[in-house]
Amino acid sequence: MESNKIRRAWWKESAVYQIYPRSFFDSNGDGIGDLNGIAQKLDYIASLGVGAVWLNPVYDSPNDDMGYDIRDYEAIMQEFGTMADFDALLNGLHERGLRLIMDLVVNHSSDEHAWFVESRKSKDNPYRDYYIWRDGKNGAEPNNWASFFTPSAWKYDETSGQWYLHLFSEKQPDLNWKNPAVREEVYAMMNRWFDRGVDGFRMDVINLIAKAEGLPDGSGKPTPEGYVFAPEYFADQVNVHDYLQEMRHKCFDGRDCMCVGETPFSSSETGYSYVDPEKGELDMVFSFDLMDIDSGKSGKWEIIPWNLARMKQIVEDWQTALSNGWNSLFWSNHDQPRPVSRFCSTKTEELRVRSAKMLGTAMHLMRGTPFIYQGEEIGMTNVPFRGIEDLRDLESLKFYALAEARGEGEAAWNAILKKGRDNARAPMQWSAEKNGGFTSGEPWLMVNPNAETINVNAAERDPESILHYYRKLLRFRSENETLIYGAFEMIEREHKQIFGYQRMLNEETFIIVCNMSDSEAKLSADIEGECVLRNINGAIETRALEPYEARVYRS
Repeated sequence: MESNKIRRAWWKESAVYQIYPRSFFDSNGDGIGDLNGIAQKLDYIASLGVGAVWLNPVYDSPNDDMGYDIRDYEAIMQEFGTMADFDALLNGLHERGLRLIMDLVVNHSSDEHAWFVESRKSKDNPYRDYYIWRDGKNGAEPNNWASFFTPSAWKYDETSGQWYLHLFSEKQPDLNWKNPAVREEVYAMMNRWFDRGVDGFRMDVINLIAKAEGLPDGSGKPTPEGYVFAPEYFADQVNVHDYLQEMRHKCFDGRDCMCVGETPFSSSETGYSYVDPEKGELDMVFSFDLMDIDSGKSGKWEIIPWNLARMKQIVEDWQTALSNGWNSLFWSNHDQPRPVSRFCSTKTEELRVRSAKMLGTAMHLMRGTPFIYQGEEIGMTNVPFRGIEDLRDLESLKFYALAEARGEGEAAWNAILKKGRDNARAPMQWSAEKNGGFTSGEPWLMVNPNAETINVNAAERDPESILHYYRKLLRFRSENETLIYGAFEMIEREHKQIFGYQRMLNEETFIIVCNMSDSEAKLSADIEGECVLRNINGAIETRALEPYEARVYRS
């Protein structure tokens, strides 16, 4: 790849730090993280070497689904602060050279949004067509679709005698993107945020905004409650590209912004259709293939052992398919368990630290933009929740209730401990003080007891910490153009323990090899070149990698 063919952009050269505001830092002692809390930690965020911050939703919300049910797109959630607090945070970020990416949730709104309040009043209300209303069939739902969170994707409304579609919670009715008025309202709202100074959007389930004409019944295997999960009729529909190209024209053109879409169910081929630079719909997508690597046929709660060969196939597939576009790189986010608990070992402190560094090396040096979820940079782990009363996540609570009703509560609980979303949403661990230094009050969600030893303060004091390694890793990437824009090629394809690849630009090559197992692994051949980054100290045995060891060579 010649450097004169590179399509440069700030968002390709920067890592992004994801903040879940409710759990980041509480500035006023009410047990809930807030905007002022984030503002107080801006120097810490800047010290990581990231170039942007992605905030999970901070809009006014009744919090049925922790802010992903938006009541007012242009007001700030009361628990988080005020619009003045938001502006101060935005200014603080920009003063430090950091950009702000907002979460955009426009597949659905809250049922308390003014549009839906009007919509449900009557069939002839001007806002009726802002949502997807249908008559029932034979006294039941309009079709057999299952929801992500509830048995049925439909809710009957007594007032107007029709059903409305909700792919998620009953309090998250889907917007009707076929209605041009809805689209214009959304674009105008987005532009007002841009005019306020935000630098881009992460778009929640953006590939679900178009539904199949006629909303046909799904034909897959029914759930135990008799409904069918039918993404073939609500994900990646043809019209979604029309809507996103319209959005690009109405909102993004002429702005130096970044837009990344969350696209569940998308294949690498479909993913490229969104990021094809000739079409210019989205800059990146968050795919789910890697996040589903330990999911069985029935979905995320059927947990199967993850497989390194499959991981390599997924990575190579996406790296190859999007070689003319751009990838997002991530191990975790607010919806996923902690990666060090999921993919590596926390049996000993040494292995936790080493494996967290290895995971960062493996992911961040591939071709794409690295995303770091809060706490990942100190190796936070899954939480030993004691019982269902410790949970706050709507998805986990609904799943457990349905499973318990079927007599499967114990299996459901074990699955939640491994993959429940509250694992990632537990408060950030700042110090060994009470509540991990997150709040002086009662935290909204249980703090992991290991905050006494795993915390930012301890990591700052330890020169060999994960935190200091992440700073070194991000600086290393930013200083080497080959690791940003270079071509990607998988190596050690057949190796059962080693995840390896190389990056090439002009005459320079970097070779990255990571032992993703808890036993020694031997490279298939010697690697020529200088080892310029490694996650452990000591003498290098040329071809033998220690458990969870990562090395980067330059030649």
